[in-house]
Amino acid sequence: MRIGTPGFIPGRLIEAREARRIATKSALARRLGVSPTSVSRWEDEGADQSPDHPMLIRLAGELQVRPEFFLRPPFHSDRPTFLRSLASTLVRDLNYQRSQMQWLHEITFVLGHYVDLPEIDIPDVLNGGMYTDLRDEDLEEIALRLRRHWNMGEGPCGDVVALMERIGIVVSTIPMNTTKLDGLCSWSPVDNRPHVLLATDKMSFPRRQMDAAHELAHAVLHHSVPEEEFQDNLRVIEQQAFRLASAILMPSTTYPHEVRHPSLAMLTSLKERWRVSIKAQIKRLSDLDIIPDEYARQLYKLYSAKGWSKGEPLDQHWPVNAPKALRDSLNLIVDNGVRSKEDLLATEFTISAADLETLCNLPHGWFERDAAEVVSLKSRESLSPRISSEGGEIIPFPEKRR
Repeated sequence: MRIGTPGFIPGRLIEAREARRIATKSALARRLGVSPTSVSRWEDEGADQSPDHPMLIRLAGELQVRPEFFLRPPFHSDRPTFLRSLASTLVRDLNYQRSQMQWLHEITFVLGHYVDLPEIDIPDVLNGGMYTDLRDEDLEEIALRLRRHWNMGEGPCGDVVALMERIGIVVSTIPMNTTKLDGLCSWSPVDNRPHVLLATDKMSFPRRQMDAAHELAHAVLHHSVPEEEFQDNLRVIEQQAFRLASAILMPSTTYPHEVRHPSLAMLTSLKERWRVSIKAQIKRLSDLDIIPDEYARQLYKLYSAKGWSKGEPLDQHWPVNAPKALRDSLNLIVDNGVRSKEDLLATEFTISAADLETLCNLPHGWFERDAAEVVSLKSRESLSPRISSEGGEIIPFPEKRR
């Protein structure tokens, strides 16, 4: 029997610590004024010690969660979480993203008791085959099939995030505070629904389109990849996701025919229509063998010389819309009086209001704003000027004294 709080789950403490970017147990111990050994025991599933009730309250305050957070099971998925650039990313950043994804799973689980999210509409494009057998031409054909299935036409894509929400993928955006991660994809262990987290750092609409399409590609191609294969085949998995994402955004049947001369000026013009970055277009033309590798390298060098690696022309030409399914779900629950904001925070959710507002793309302070239940808008009659029907008296201005 564990000494301390009955039902305390060590994995939840690890999750909350990583969600607050507290890299080590020693760092958390210093914040609490306890020994690192104590924190190590609390995080150890096999240890016989957990924090007592007063320390549990202190932990909850320090990590900005409700005490009940540590008593509810974590939402761990047995499938891998697809993250890019694993080799060059700090472990602290990776752990932070994974913990945020687990919280996103938990939010969806709670909301699923009250609302029906769109049904998952991801066709089986592998037809029982293995992703490792896919060739480039297979990915090109899959992209065209997906476009037909989702009624996307053959022209430029609309908002990919809106598409993902329409086909049942849960999408959220958060600041990741690192340039090493653009997004991640994971499946909920509860409803087997894909969840995607996208970065808001240095965001532009073309970049958001590619990031979203990349995670969409993972949801389509790699939903059955076992965890043990993920690390070994990461390079192939990422290459496939990028190729399929590019083919979805720039279909082989139409986009190449608009490239009359593959110069940076032409690609900038095409960016305005296709809303895909110039750099991604260079890669697409190279992948389709429309330009030779040597010419692609020249374009990349010229691209870099212009300083476009830090920001391309037209990057801020379009607004970047936030996902809305989770936000609309919470508004629907509260506006219809199913549950109040206070009730949701006190019973359903164990993370903070600020975390919920971020992950659900709600305005800052949404949980603190009361609905206008007591007051109402004035009637149209009361807004009209009160003018007597008998006419008014004209009062002349006094004459100026000379």
